Amino acid sequence: MKKLLTGNEAIARGAWEAGAVVCSAYPGTPSTEIIENAAKYTEMYAEWSPNEKVALEVGAGSSIAGGRSLVAMKHVGVNVAADPLFTLSYTGVNGGLVLISADDPGMHSSQNEQDNRHFGRAAKIPVLEPSDSQEAKDFTKIAFDLSENFDTPVMQRITTRVAHSQSLVELSDRQEPVLKEYQKNALKYVMIPAYARRRHIDVESRLEKLQEYAETTPLNRIEWNQTKIGVITNGITYQYVKEVLKDASILKLGMTFPLPRKLITEFSKKVDKLYVIEELEPFIEDYIKSWKIEVYGKNIFPMIGEILPETILEKMGEQSKNKNSLPVQAEPALNTPVRPPVLCPGCPHRGLFYVLNKLKVTVAGDIGCYTLGSLAPLNAIDTTICMGASIGAAMGMEKARGKDFARNLVAVIGDSTFIHSGITGLINTVYNQATTTTIILDNRTTGMTGHQDNPATGMTVKGDPIKEVDLVLLAKAVGVNRVVVVDPFDLEKLESVIKEELRAEEPSVIITKRKCALIEKNKDTTPCVVLNESCTGCMRCMRLGCPCIVKEGKKVRINSTQCVGCELCIHVCNSGAIGKEGQTNV
Repeated sequence: MKKLLTGNEAIARGAWEAGAVVCSAYPGTPSTEIIENAAKYTEMYAEWSPNEKVALEVGAGSSIAGGRSLVAMKHVGVNVAADPLFTLSYTGVNGGLVLISADDPGMHSSQNEQDNRHFGRAAKIPVLEPSDSQEAKDFTKIAFDLSENFDTPVMQRITTRVAHSQSLVELSDRQEPVLKEYQKNALKYVMIPAYARRRHIDVESRLEKLQEYAETTPLNRIEWNQTKIGVITNGITYQYVKEVLKDASILKLGMTFPLPRKLITEFSKKVDKLYVIEELEPFIEDYIKSWKIEVYGKNIFPMIGEILPETILEKMGEQSKNKNSLPVQAEPALNTPVRPPVLCPGCPHRGLFYVLNKLKVTVAGDIGCYTLGSLAPLNAIDTTICMGASIGAAMGMEKARGKDFARNLVAVIGDSTFIHSGITGLINTVYNQATTTTIILDNRTTGMTGHQDNPATGMTVKGDPIKEVDLVLLAKAVGVNRVVVVDPFDLEKLESVIKEELRAEEPSVIITKRKCALIEKNKDTTPCVVLNESCTGCMRCMRLGCPCIVKEGKKVRINSTQCVGCELCIHVCNSGAIGKEGQTNV
């Protein structure tokens, strides 16, 4: 049976078909849907872990115990998981262990666009790269076999386009899981220096065997056509090369570490001109050049952003002026309108950032929906580095510039991000005697990645109710005496609380608590309206950055089809010109 699946759905299916028993992840676009779909299979345990490091450690434990395990995360999540990853390369596995790294060329939803093939090379583990949903499923199953056959974790690198694009997938039955026998083996799994030195020898020996495998595996294949030009490519760019360069010979690499040197050399000798088309870093190209093979790559194609069909069309079109090149055969994509990112109507974060901007407070920001508070007209965030960095960054600012600076300084962090990697920053603030005010934006979900639960929401990925983390008690437990919970839509109280905590000569935590507008139920959604005759045109409401409020001439109107009736605009309007639809007096 065939079914239309996204790459992420196909990976979950592949894990199920391969007999995986444990799947773990921290949500992060473009990887999030892998675990959401894995959770639908009752035969597999699935979890949202507090962060990627924990997710990989859970997968490692399952693997050592004999179960096949899938761990998924976005590319920057591998940074967080790197500590166990590099050691797991030494320990090897028992049951197969597959790590999905979802890279994000073009930074559709990320703070950088790192190329995680470098992690595979550095950790000396094999890297597979599917180019469509069928391969996403098949490669996942192959990755489990590779993991067990070569005693290694396996990284499967996908990109945003593979993760979210749909294509037909041939479905198969589930391979019944057979837990491998667990045996106590300190020499293999206890990485004290004496044992690790022995395991390093095994890692190097394994890499040699993987090198031999790369030469013969069907994951790497040559598609012969005309030999005027040959293209070496991988992942989603393979699909684009097939679309644009219809007459080119192609060496498709499904395994990009270790690379098949003999196969590449053979291919290069049989084509007149050799190109490498790969997204981001010249990973394949640098190897080929080190083998003294003439190749064209990043001197033509960009190292920044995605390589799309129109990119190949443009760049190879320029090259087609050369008599040894082939004509390109594709039409450029149509221009589509840009949709700027914005906090949703009714977003509970809007009130906070409105007040912070009003008070002209320096704000160390973090990763989440609330990062959009950096954009006009809110303009309320000064820094955003990585998950959990806001609290440490704010403390560093205070230590560099003194307590007077800290009197006008806050760190903002979401509830899920705080659980992910903010707790240690808060402990550091208390331990090293800073006075930073930390604001935890508790919207009762992991919002930016599509409303996943986390330890603070009281629900697992499979929908089972659990005891939620009490953020107030947690803050007090690490030594914060001043903890205040406030509704971010109560602007007057919110402003008063922020001013009071900024004056405090000790660390404090403010928790702004209100459900995300997209998951809030049983609320009054009667839209707000502007009484045109009362509007003075002061544009104060426009400072909220609400997409429902539109300037028309010297006044404003509210788009009732978008408005969810949060009433923030009513609270900020000094002239009483805004009220609820249907009211006769405002």
